Amino acid sequence: MAKAKTAYFCQECGYNSPKWVGRCPSCGEWNTFVQEVIEKEDKKTAVSWKSVNLASRPRAIAEIVYENEPRIRTFDEELNRVLGGGIVPGSLVLIGGEPGIGKSTLMLQIALTLSDKKVLYVSGEESEAQIKMRAERMAAKSDNCFILTDTQTQNIFRQIEDFQPEILIVDSIQTMQSTYIESGAGSVSQVRECTAEFMKYAKEMGVPVFLIGHITKDGSLAGPKVLEHMVDTVLQFEGDRHNTYRILRTMKNRFGSTSELGIYEMQGTGLRQVSNPSEILISQRDEPVSGIAIGSMMEGNRPLLVEIQSLVSVATYGTPQRSSTGFDAKRLQMLLAVLEKRGGFRLGVQDVFLNVAGGLKVEDPAIDLAVIASLVSSYEDKFIPPSVCFAAEVGLGGEVRAVNRIDSRVSEAEKLGFKKIYISKYNSKGLDLQRGKIEVIPVAHLDELFMSLFLNQ
Repeated sequence: MAKAKTAYFCQECGYNSPKWVGRCPSCGEWNTFVQEVIEKEDKKTAVSWKSVNLASRPRAIAEIVYENEPRIRTFDEELNRVLGGGIVPGSLVLIGGEPGIGKSTLMLQIALTLSDKKVLYVSGEESEAQIKMRAERMAAKSDNCFILTDTQTQNIFRQIEDFQPEILIVDSIQTMQSTYIESGAGSVSQVRECTAEFMKYAKEMGVPVFLIGHITKDGSLAGPKVLEHMVDTVLQFEGDRHNTYRILRTMKNRFGSTSELGIYEMQGTGLRQVSNPSEILISQRDEPVSGIAIGSMMEGNRPLLVEIQSLVSVATYGTPQRSSTGFDAKRLQMLLAVLEKRGGFRLGVQDVFLNVAGGLKVEDPAIDLAVIASLVSSYEDKFIPPSVCFAAEVGLGGEVRAVNRIDSRVSEAEKLGFKKIYISKYNSKGLDLQRGKIEVIPVAHLDELFMSLFLNQ
């Protein structure tokens, strides 16, 4: 065995250096270099996944012929939507999230429901008995789900070569360790090397591989940044551990859209798909309350109606506070400035608190009109009728701007029983304003909105 050598690796991007440096030359981050033990093995012995070596040569793109393999459809329609229509054969998928959020539960649930596929679930964190206990709580049985508890990639690939699975799940990539790298499991070099081995296996054998990944305290995926570049799809499992709802979001997807969203409810028997998330995102109240407005947003191709909650009160502790949960704080400041300048509301001496119910993070600008209505409702202490919703962007001049996919937003509001929806005047062209059971009200400026909503109260 060759003498062990040490090198310094950047924990952010994976850049290596023979000596410690304060600032990474690659990503520019400070104090990210950590010393790790490395060993350069002979190429003849350092092969982790053997395959037939095909001579590669340049080929014209017109000569390349490929077969459009059908995606593997699971029983989880939320996962199918997030992946872009199903699991792509030969793809490498990384799913990350906070500890205890339900990553392992989701993957084991997928493994148990794919009863027509031979699934190998490799766990480096739990014993076989622990996984069996979780499977019994799910009340799902499958004769094609097999468990392997090991952390050495060379041992895992020996079992894979004999077992020939159709889907491989690895829990987690930070616990995997290659014998050809002497650093500890979870280090930059180990994560990079193990991911490269699983990527080579997925591409050469055409087997989809799911990697469960840890995250750091700031919410980013643990390991080098190159980890996200190597995989085909990055999924983020979000939510509050003390809340029952979970959100599966796409951060990167080579085979589909990155704007799709899947919503689950954590139950004692596992994760339940939420097919109509608008119903759970809107609170049910016996009587109307000021500061509550319903806005329409789009997540990929899915329209969602979310509840915006605002509280505006006189600042009694000096400097007024501005706090928002689930909504961009800078955009909230902008909308407050629009209300003060264009609407004449004295919000500079008011505490403002804004919350998007359900734990969602909203980025769609179409939610602006609902935020404005919610803020004014709380400021004036006048409630908005619960049968009213909003779908429009607000400009700096106080104008109500058009948004995309207005037909889908109106249809979702109508389906949920809303009687009125306020949209931009410039979205109303070609739109039936008296369609079905909902009335579409076009407005061009915030003044029109305030007169229509609060004039009679």
